[in-house]
Amino acid sequence: MTEKSSSSAVTWPEDPKLVRHILSLSGGKDSAALAVYLRDRVGNIEYIFHDTGKELPDTYEYLERLEGYLGQKIVRTTFGTTFDHILRIKGGMLPSTHRRWCTDLMKLKPFENYIGDDFCINYVGIRADEDRVGYISHKPNIRAVFPFREDGIAYEGVQRILEESGLGMPPYTEWGRTRSGCFFCFYQQKIEWVRLKKRYPDLYEEAKSYEKPNHINGNVFYWCGNESLTELEKPERMALIESNWNKSQERLGKQQFNLSLAQTLGGLKVEPQRREGCLICQL
Repeated sequence: MTEKSSSSAVTWPEDPKLVRHILSLSGGKDSAALAVYLRDRVGNIEYIFHDTGKELPDTYEYLERLEGYLGQKIVRTTFGTTFDHILRIKGGMLPSTHRRWCTDLMKLKPFENYIGDDFCINYVGIRADEDRVGYISHKPNIRAVFPFREDGIAYEGVQRILEESGLGMPPYTEWGRTRSGCFFCFYQQKIEWVRLKKRYPDLYEEAKSYEKPNHINGNVFYWCGNESLTELEKPERMALIESNWNKSQERLGKQQFNLSLAQTLGGLKVEPQRREGCLICQL
């Protein structure tokens, strides 16, 4: 596999036993499919999950199923404190697209701390149909490889891997959530907040409790732009969001003229792709 490193200043060992192989799992479909794909291809691979303590119950359930398939424990990393403690240090300013301290402190640093100074091949679940780079460490002892991209495995390929393994798609996709990660992820679409409210009203209430004046300037930060979760949960507002979503899906359905070869010949039911936001959370 082609490896990508930020520096060649460090001499890598010739003995392959001195190099660790690590796959970070996000709890989502791509990294889970990559774990299935690599299970019998890469020896001594380590599976890790960066637990924020604010994950969906579905994510933990899916990881347990994956552990059963892999026959191997998935290591849970920690970041030494809690989200709430970091939030207090940040003065109560919620993370956002412009302040992604959650990704840095709760995902990236635990990953690099787990590796330390060891030489490491980092397997990244970016698909062949994705136009993004993903997380590339600046540490010279870490090299990234992209098996799906190199082997031409796109979205429908990931679906097929998960279906044929018996693992299936992550359970949260059954109720319309498109991503893994924290239940209050600010990249959620508003329709996903509506679905969270219906599926896990307790988690919605917890997310709502964070929307209060911060300690620095007294401003209130909201998880989804300029609309508070208190406003969003009003019945008429939720109904409008759902109506708009249904209309947008009808329009998209009429635009999907081009089917992939897998759909046409393979009989594979391919779920429509959705835009994903915080892809950096998926190492």
